[in-house]
Amino acid sequence: MIPLWRLRAAFARRLSGMYGAEVPAYTTLLEVAGEVNDEVARRDPDAGRLGALARVTAERHGAIRVGSPRELRQAAQIFAALGMHPVGFYDLRDAAGAVPVVSTAFRPVEPEELARNPFRVFTSLLTTADRRFFDASLQARLEAFLDRRTLFPPELLTLAERAERERGLLPDQAERFLTRAVAAFELSPEPVDRAWYTELARISAVAADIGGVTSTHINHLTPRVLDIDALYRRMADRGITMIDEIQGPPRWDGPEILLRQTSFRALDEARTFREPDGSLTTGALRVRFGEVEARGIALSRAGRARYDALSTETDRRLAASGPGGPTRQEVARALWEAGFPRSEHRLAAEGLGCFTYEPAPARPRDRRRPPADLAGLLDQGWLTAHPIVYEDFLPRSAAGIFRSNLAEQGTRDTARTGTPYDEHRLSEAIGRPVHDPFEIYAAQQGASLRHALEALGADDALRTLRPS
Repeated sequence: MIPLWRLRAAFARRLSGMYGAEVPAYTTLLEVAGEVNDEVARRDPDAGRLGALARVTAERHGAIRVGSPRELRQAAQIFAALGMHPVGFYDLRDAAGAVPVVSTAFRPVEPEELARNPFRVFTSLLTTADRRFFDASLQARLEAFLDRRTLFPPELLTLAERAERERGLLPDQAERFLTRAVAAFELSPEPVDRAWYTELARISAVAADIGGVTSTHINHLTPRVLDIDALYRRMADRGITMIDEIQGPPRWDGPEILLRQTSFRALDEARTFREPDGSLTTGALRVRFGEVEARGIALSRAGRARYDALSTETDRRLAASGPGGPTRQEVARALWEAGFPRSEHRLAAEGLGCFTYEPAPARPRDRRRPPADLAGLLDQGWLTAHPIVYEDFLPRSAAGIFRSNLAEQGTRDTARTGTPYDEHRLSEAIGRPVHDPFEIYAAQQGASLRHALEALGADDALRTLRPS
């Protein structure tokens, strides 16, 4: 049997090959990312602190969009065959511009599975009932269109169910599964109904990309880079147009946290259109782009609240400064330097970051008992902290990438109330529980801390410490 993690690794490799053939600029992105990663690894002996170079080099996340709960459940079945589970809830509808989707990310959840292959797929569901975007007539026609199409062939779903049930596939089954899974995410040559696509595009380019065609496809496939600022400059030097700014936390002298992302702009791609008179013509659409990411340390709920507050204050100061004022990076950097821990040690001691813990090799050898608080255990040299990589996404950054690659901002009726959506409703649509990423990080941190305290005989700390 070929286990799920090997299916996941093979799928990620094949998908990358397919996407590189369809979007040549993606191959350039991989080349530049590889150059930057090699250079960082050579000059920085601690470059592997957030993941070994082999893992970082192989790491990818993809993004797809589906139109209905039925399609989302089927996608979830395919990802389950790869050992990937829905993690996190992201509502992109309130971002500037018209992005009528809610999203989750399918990924491995166990640390050992992430170490084997951390492939993720950010998956967005069109919110067809949201009256800010779609009136009742358009909703009915859109849902009828979605009901008529088939994104994933029956054999693919049958093989996916078998893989999940049996925790793997035999070689010939695995080959059929992988071939059909990759094909399901290729860009279809099927003609696009121009009138229907244009009607949806007036509302949202994202809605048209999801509901205006008869298939789905990979919108971007994202490598990981160790210095995203260097990559941004080099891609521009190669003549590839990048979006205006890097999304996420600013570059600063403190710990790398959460996620920073950027992309090259969506490119015109030739497509065949079916005109209202039935004739076929050739045109172009811009729906796929090349994203790249740099991953940092996962934050606790308290750390994330601090991050969100600093981001909100950045927005406020930028709005107050007006044109000609400082850049977002400059404002954010100053706020981060004043309001966020300047070292990994303080990030751990203040309970703002997520770490695994182990007894320090050179811990105190006198007769003192270990202190009963985490800050004391770290400050006095009883424990060492190792950062947990942030494996998830930021809704503001995802919306920023989407928005930067839209030709038009679309329309949204702000006088209407949006359809309520949260992780529970999304779980019902998927038919599987959506995992809370904070709970995943806290469980990993808590298990390591308990083991470390038991090894130290720190009974007082064991009773009192409650990792967040």
